[in-house]
Amino acid sequence: MNKICLALVCFFFVSSAVGQNVNSGPQDVPAPVINIAVSNTDESTGDEFFADAEKNERRGDLNEALTLFGKAAFEYNNDRKFSRYGATLLRMSNVHMLLTHYTEAEQVVLNAALKTYSKIGSRSGQMASYNQLGKIYFAANKLTQSLWFYTQQGILAQQLKNNTSYIDSVLGIAAIKIKKKEYYLATKDVNRAELLAKNSKITQFTQQIKSNRSVIAEKQGKK
Repeated sequence: MNKICLALVCFFFVSSAVGQNVNSGPQDVPAPVINIAVSNTDESTGDEFFADAEKNERRGDLNEALTLFGKAAFEYNNDRKFSRYGATLLRMSNVHMLLTHYTEAEQVVLNAALKTYSKIGSRSGQMASYNQLGKIYFAANKLTQSLWFYTQQGILAQQLKNNTSYIDSVLGIAAIKIKKKEYYLATKDVNRAELLAKNSKITQFTQQIKSNRSVIAEKQGKK
């Protein structure tokens, strides 16, 4: 019981330190691709909370998912499982974003996740954090900040030779240019992403590339 109480305190500290935003209404934003592998010998209370949080998120019960991710984050931090702690913080941030709690989503990444990944020297974690911040600022219509973080993600992805993350960053930048009505530049980014995906035999972005092309064609047709 004491552990549960402490977890709740941690959750409210992390997710509510900047004040609760009363807006709601999930958006169609994918969760960060973060897998937490669990072995039978390493299973913890944090893993149980994390699994329950994912179930609630899939069911659409985002407030309960947020609470459970907060509890999982507390347990992982308490157990010094910092990689899992950082990953859970990113999932918390994503749920805040789905609830349009953009300030809270931003602060969880800037004040906790990025610092954790820096502390443990995880460049892939930092890259995932940049991606999450790019998404948050795009959803909040803060395009300059979004562009900066997607660019940082792309730079780190190239250094790590992570083509999947690099393509993701390029398509994020293309979406910003579409929103800014820079259709010619957006098309160049989409073409670059498509070529790299083809050369790397990466298929997960096929629908997103197709969708971006359709949006560009539609927007240009209305001009």
